[in-house]
Amino acid sequence: MNRESKIFVAGHKGMVGSAIVRELAILGFKNIVTKNRSEVDLTVSKEVRDFFANEKPEYVFMAAAKVGGILANKDKKADFIRDNLSIQLNVIDSAYSHGVKKLLFLGSSCIYPRNCPQPIREEYLLTGILESSNDAYAIAKIAGIKMCEAYKDQYGFNTICLMPTNLYGPNDNFDLLSSHVFAALLRKFHEAKVSDSPSVMCWGDGSPFREFLHVDDLAAACLHFMQLDVDPGLLNIGTGLDITIKDLAENIAGVVGYKGKIEWDTSKPNGTPKKLLSVQKARSYGWKHKIDLQKGIETSYQWFVENL
Repeated sequence: MNRESKIFVAGHKGMVGSAIVRELAILGFKNIVTKNRSEVDLTVSKEVRDFFANEKPEYVFMAAAKVGGILANKDKKADFIRDNLSIQLNVIDSAYSHGVKKLLFLGSSCIYPRNCPQPIREEYLLTGILESSNDAYAIAKIAGIKMCEAYKDQYGFNTICLMPTNLYGPNDNFDLLSSHVFAALLRKFHEAKVSDSPSVMCWGDGSPFREFLHVDDLAAACLHFMQLDVDPGLLNIGTGLDITIKDLAENIAGVVGYKGKIEWDTSKPNGTPKKLLSVQKARSYGWKHKIDLQKGIETSYQWFVENL
């Protein structure tokens, strides 16, 4: 992939896609193709086929997906499995059919079994039962991985699949009904500070462990592995460090400057008890995260205040 290569970033308006576009620009890539949903609906087969036939991109970063937090995943399973399967089928098949040189597919750490040995290694995929609250999304992402592998095996299509851990950073979704835990906590504490609320109610009991990766680190990983000449297979992308949701909430409250009480609604689900990725394989290919969590919280809150 050189500076003049025609590169399609699917999902460029989302947190991950926008970070990839920023990283491409920083590194001097000039021929970046982006399309809004009004221009190309990736769930519609004909629109996707026509786009690839007309634009003929050489490289594809597949960051487009229907995503959400624990509530959205639990309540809208049909939407999550239908839309994600449609996007993946259309983009991967059209990319292969129209001569794309390489496609990078982004999955999620929720593809792994609920009670996986820790830290989670890539070979643990499909070795146990999924977390029920987001199994529809996970199954769609697993199907995307297997589709990439099948097209590689049968047709020689050059694909790579990265599985990022929990992400945060600029352009995150801060809607409390559909956001992930990091964005939800940051918004809750900010609004509580502004309104001088005496307490903030958080979901679950705060005991689950989660790993968090700044989206700019993921974007750097995408560029790093897209340009590798070797095929590393499925790759976990994370920090190799985790934190309880309780400690995360306290850290975010501290950065925001919220002084009130943190309460926990134990009637709400915790999700998977622990989800820490093994990142030894990614590190063996020369990539490691750079942004530590505390600094990431500070810059994410600064972005939130300035933009939202």
